Amino acid sequence: MLRSTNTLFFLLFFGLFFQKTSAQTDTRLYDIIENISSDSIEADIRKLAGFGTRNTFSDTLSNTRGIGAARRWIKSEFDHISISCDNCLDVFYQKDFVTTKDGKRIPHDAWIVNVVAIQKGTKYPNRYIIMSGDIDSRASNTMDFKTDAPGANDNASGMAGTMEAARVLSQYEFESSIVYVGLSGEEQGLFGGKGLAEYAKRNEWEIIGVFNNDMIGNIEGVDGVIDNRSFRIFSEPVPANETDQARKSRRFYGGEVDGISRQLARYVHKTTETYMPEMNPMMIYRLDRFGRGGHHRPFNDLGFAGIRIMEAHENYNRQHQDIRTENGIEYGDVVEGVNFDYAKKLTAVNAINMASLAWAPPAPKNVEIGGIVEPSTKLKWDKVEADIAGYKIYWRETTAPTWEHSRFVGNVDHFTLEGIVIDNYFFGVAAVGKDGHESVVVFPSGVFR
Repeated sequence: MLRSTNTLFFLLFFGLFFQKTSAQTDTRLYDIIENISSDSIEADIRKLAGFGTRNTFSDTLSNTRGIGAARRWIKSEFDHISISCDNCLDVFYQKDFVTTKDGKRIPHDAWIVNVVAIQKGTKYPNRYIIMSGDIDSRASNTMDFKTDAPGANDNASGMAGTMEAARVLSQYEFESSIVYVGLSGEEQGLFGGKGLAEYAKRNEWEIIGVFNNDMIGNIEGVDGVIDNRSFRIFSEPVPANETDQARKSRRFYGGEVDGISRQLARYVHKTTETYMPEMNPMMIYRLDRFGRGGHHRPFNDLGFAGIRIMEAHENYNRQHQDIRTENGIEYGDVVEGVNFDYAKKLTAVNAINMASLAWAPPAPKNVEIGGIVEPSTKLKWDKVEADIAGYKIYWRETTAPTWEHSRFVGNVDHFTLEGIVIDNYFFGVAAVGKDGHESVVVFPSGVFR
């Protein structure tokens, strides 16, 4: 009888602990959502659109017009945010020089200048989560750097969202570092992202993930759909710089849709459904829109995890268009085309996911899987540290887009899922912090017998 009582107590205790570490919600994330301000986002979008044009090759000397005035204002805003959080942000320009030989969309030699604000982590300062928006805008003709191009949605919305996330998240401390950045040169060939990605590589940043926000304010699609709840998460399936061995292994072990960027996309999908169930996150199994690109791609090219978060329904009459009216149709990316409440929602999506990742422990390393011709699946991994709640194993059917099943297994470095046949599922492992925040799921990179 004593043994039965002890067993019952253990099961109850483990059940409560499992519930705490697997389904717990952090009320701080709800506070973050609540504190994101649509009024603040609107004010920033109007200010950015008010610079006339922010074409990368526009005026850099004026204080009221052009890319130079815009980036100086963005830096001053980051500086003000830093002052309000006791200088918690390291704000600086990161720049690279381009010439007409570097691309067909470069009308003259110029500096591509990014504005960077880093909120250093308290425990893992060299681990970074990056949120980016684009500073630059364009008219119908990419080479035209004089015509008005307010770029209210493309991409003052993403830049304003990044600044608002900095205002809110700077009031918290995180174990990992968060980077808020305005990138330039997007319309001319993703030059700003390329420069910052190479800067990160040179400085040996450990990048957890890049959240590229490009157009997060339009709800009226050119297809006639009006939708203020859906948004798209674009992610490439596997790293662009993967090895030949990794490519060959996939033929036998799977993983065609389980690269690091795809796992980051699944993380955003799960966190959003947990804390913002009114939203409809759409996992898009593609690097970006069909045949097009965004500022997460240069990071992907160097092997970093990166995704694009954007509106679900685009309006091409408001993208890359001179302001005009033709045949009763109004063209141009003006402020009137932006829904500020929707931009607030997508900013909140970014903010809670960055916070969750920055509060989470590092992901397990060297995850391996075994169980060939066996009735059970075995996993093992390198523990990242001792002072965490433990690890959680995820699995899903091979045709499922997101993780369907999970089991918290404690603070161990291996586990066997009895009765789960390896042939029928895909598997992954995440680290779980004592506050319930989890790392991104890690797909196995090795096999053992």
